[in-house]
Amino acid sequence: MVALFQSSIKEHWGSLSFVSTLYLCPVLDRLMAQVPERWQPEVRLGLQEALVNAVKHGNNLDPHKVISVRYKTAGNQYWWIIEDEGHGFDIDDCCDSCTDKSNDSTRDCGRGLFILHQIFDEVKWARGGRELHLCKRVHRWFGIPRVC
Repeated sequence: MVALFQSSIKEHWGSLSFVSTLYLCPVLDRLMAQVPERWQPEVRLGLQEALVNAVKHGNNLDPHKVISVRYKTAGNQYWWIIEDEGHGFDIDDCCDSCTDKSNDSTRDCGRGLFILHQIFDEVKWARGGRELHLCKRVHRWFGIPRVC
């Protein structure tokens, strides 16, 4: 009986899509609806960073391309899958260029990835770097948000 309950949770994903724009307030408001208030500033910062990356770096701000987001809540876990229509990227190559101190133009490129890894408990890339899976585990009785 437990497996049946877990299966129904896995299948209950919400979804939304929007054209490539940096006007993200309504999108973030919808994605944040189920997140406890105490954790909202931190999670909002992380989701905003992920969405901006998808719009700017994935879709190159092309208003003809779409960002798709699937999301769900399962107990104390909040999941988001963000997909762009770009060419993707190799996460290993990106991180190597970010650590090259001799090139000033790449020094800040890893900041967004650093933020994602600080805020979310799981950060995974799929589909050749076009899809980002994020998970945040929220605990009611312990844990302090990094952003207030």
